[in-house]
Amino acid sequence: MPRFIINQNAQPQSDDHEVHNVTAGCSYMPEAHNQIDLGEHASCHGAVALAKTRWPNYRINGCYYCCNACHTT
Repeated sequence: MPRFIINQNAQPQSDDHEVHNVTAGCSYMPEAHNQIDLGEHASCHGAVALAKTRWPNYRINGCYYCCNACHTT
């Protein structure tokens, strides 16, 4: 099952905190010290849903490159 992280730093252009698929790998993965583990999920949808419950005041989005099915902005 794939493992996901969220970038603790928001993207400067959109203010989104991006969810990344660690298992698939990504060229845009944040540095290790900026990653917060979201655990294993069947898809990015579960990881994004978990992140939204943990940080309800954050704008959370899937990475365009490794979580495209969850990328909305």
